[in-house]
Amino acid sequence: MRPIILRLFRTYVIFATCVATGILVTPPKAAFAVGLDSLTNRDAVAGLKEALTRGSQAAIRQLGAENGFFGNDKVKIPLPESLQKAEAMMRRFGMGNQADDLVLRMNRAAEAAMPEAQAMLVNAVKQMSVQDAKGILTGGDDAATQYFRRTTSEPLGQKFLPIVKKATAKVKLAERYNAFAETGSRFGLVKQEDANLENYITRKALDGLYVVIAEEEKKIRADPVGSASDIIKKVFVALGR
Repeated sequence: MRPIILRLFRTYVIFATCVATGILVTPPKAAFAVGLDSLTNRDAVAGLKEALTRGSQAAIRQLGAENGFFGNDKVKIPLPESLQKAEAMMRRFGMGNQADDLVLRMNRAAEAAMPEAQAMLVNAVKQMSVQDAKGILTGGDDAATQYFRRTTSEPLGQKFLPIVKKATAKVKLAERYNAFAETGSRFGLVKQEDANLENYITRKALDGLYVVIAEEEKKIRADPVGSASDIIKKVFVALGR
């Protein structure tokens, strides 16, 4: 087997043996022992797709749960930076509860949008070419995340936006945001890109999704764990012989 293919399989093991269980499973070599000659590019791509599918689903479950955004400081959606000075002013005028509720509802809207991502991420995996897979297997620590961002960010934004609009309309969130924005605009604090609440939440929801996917990818590459997948076990044992 050519050296480049061997390197692909070694990188594949790091990535494809990760699943959401968090439990290391090292099967007996006698049960799954195979030679490297029995492994193919098809094996590597199949295992990679399985790992990416499971990993993306785990990220969606995490973020789509209550407090998936609000309870995670790494992805929690704050008021836009350009409004944070105005927020401080509102708090000084005794409007702190309103500011807190606004931030909560913004994050709840992002959480509500997450289930829409599952089908699109899975579809992106299904449509992955052999060349895409090789690029991920031999790429940097965030190669898979960048693949997802490149192939899904625009269509996901279109999926998220109406859900975010519906969530904000239920609690008159836009009006609350606009009240802050109006105050901030008087002092020249509001940026144009942050002027629309729904677009801002949608953008931050996408950012949060890719942050969590990147974290999962980093863990996968640094500390692979086992799974019940025969193809993953097959490659893992073959390379460990």
